[in-house]
Amino acid sequence: MPAALFIFLGVVAILSSLGVVAQRNPVHCLLSLIVTLISIGALFVALGAVTVGFLQIIVYVGAIMVLFLFVIWLLNLQSEESELAPRRGLGVKFFATIAVAGLAAELFTVMSKTTTALGAQTVAAGYGSIDSLAQTLFGQYLMAFETTSILLLVAVIGAVAVARRALPQRATEASTQGRPT
Repeated sequence: MPAALFIFLGVVAILSSLGVVAQRNPVHCLLSLIVTLISIGALFVALGAVTVGFLQIIVYVGAIMVLFLFVIWLLNLQSEESELAPRRGLGVKFFATIAVAGLAAELFTVMSKTTTALGAQTVAAGYGSIDSLAQTLFGQYLMAFETTSILLLVAVIGAVAVARRALPQRATEASTQGRPT
């Protein structure tokens, strides 16, 4: 993988993750998180772990972020725009800035002492392929996989049962509120 591509994807991931934290609108934060997850998935693909990269994009961006978006819309979350917001939490912002500066200094120290070899292969040739994933998932972890699927099925059935039980109560309340007494 060319170093320029790796640096570009890394910078995109870092800048979009900063956008997640810095923005006030929850939908904009979610969109920045989607860009972050896509760039991380592209990094996986560029590093040769194609399966992991596509699973990252499909599962996180395609499913979980859409779920987050629906929750934000369902709860009708709005950004907090207040005149007191810049003055509030000045001490927390000060200590957070010091913590970020300390972490950046630590990262710089660690990175300056490590030697890197661009293009060196550190994983086995078949690592991250569909075949190795299937062999591991349906071989070594078959019981855990099946137990998880049964647990998810029971959770979905329970959620439907709770929703159906709560539905007649709401319908009864709505019908009694609509009638004049």
